[in-house]
Amino acid sequence: MPRIPLKRPRLPRTRAGRRRLLRGVVAGCVLALMPATWLRTSTVGRVGTVADAPAAGVAVVFGAGLWKGEPSPYLAGRLDAAVELYRAGKVRAVLVTGDNSRDDYDEPDAMRGYLLRHGVPDTRVVADFAGFDTWDSCVRAKKIFGVDRAVLVTQGFHIRRAVALCEAAGVRSYGVGVDAAHDVTWYYGGAREVFAAGKALMDVVFEPDPTFLGPTEPGVARALAG
Repeated sequence: MPRIPLKRPRLPRTRAGRRRLLRGVVAGCVLALMPATWLRTSTVGRVGTVADAPAAGVAVVFGAGLWKGEPSPYLAGRLDAAVELYRAGKVRAVLVTGDNSRDDYDEPDAMRGYLLRHGVPDTRVVADFAGFDTWDSCVRAKKIFGVDRAVLVTQGFHIRRAVALCEAAGVRSYGVGVDAAHDVTWYYGGAREVFAAGKALMDVVFEPDPTFLGPTEPGVARALAG
């Protein structure tokens, strides 16, 4: 069977054509970076460290994967920051939100166990078992758990998206960006955020319902009252 030669794309031959191509490339790059720019500008002054965080009552810790049933190093770093916030008196309750979509994978329960082992009382930890992505976690924090104001805890490459989405969901937020080693996971997470920023902007514009909503739960109110 004869091979069909592939045609290579040709650059415009005229100067005007090359200028149009360049403008198109620049416009495409600008459009691609607009969501990431929006995340950065919309969260100015709302991201810092544990020491910078205001007293907010509730800390929201986002899931970041398990290793053999235990929090991954990245997730452990987030939980350590939540412990610091609790010990400093800046929060009185910790809402752990993550994926429990199947019986053999339970992020919130593993997160709860880690916090208990590090001195946070059981009555102060509330679990959201349907935090399947950042938008779902933010919407459920507001609509299901009644959180109006919170300190959000996640890695630095994710914190601005978390703050922007929770603000859009009605939760007045301050973000604690946890430091992490610049390993393969860190670089992957940073690269992923460029694309995730586009979805975040769509979530803010269209406000989709979370994967699972369900009835309201009094756990956070009880933890704060206790």
